[in-house]
Amino acid sequence: MTVVLFLSISMTTLFPQEKSRRELKEEKKLEKQEQIMAMLNAREFIFIATLAIPSGMRPVNLPVNQNHVKFQSELIESYMPFFGYATGSVGYGSDTGLKFEGKPESFTVQKNKNSFQVDAVVNGESDKFTLSLSVGLEGNASLTIISNKRSAVSYRGEIYEIKHNEDL
Repeated sequence: MTVVLFLSISMTTLFPQEKSRRELKEEKKLEKQEQIMAMLNAREFIFIATLAIPSGMRPVNLPVNQNHVKFQSELIESYMPFFGYATGSVGYGSDTGLKFEGKPESFTVQKNKNSFQVDAVVNGESDKFTLSLSVGLEGNASLTIISNKRSAVSYRGEIYEIKHNEDL
């Protein structure tokens, strides 16, 4: 009897137990959070929006991968659509959306309890843009772009690693 008990205990320790779905899901979640934290700490990631929320207007679903803001410590590049009101020298028909690029005048990343706050200011050709990005630990994000010549627009989406071999 003791031999059988000894063999059964030794057999269970020799063969590793398979991880449950819950454990695998938790591991994947932690891995994703580490990846998000690494991208934010390196100040190199891309935000891709799926929804635009213009001031005083209805939300607009956006086609995936046709808009983005690429954040890098030396360059921020925006290729986002604009929905809202423009003032000053922005003419109808000549509007190119919120498309700009430039070296950030300021670029801060701050960790909060359950999220990160990214703030940046970029001078475009004829406008100044203030970007405020809130990022959840799993990559979900909310971006607001404020311009001197246009109404503010918020976007919902996610952040991803920049693929250097792809053109976005």
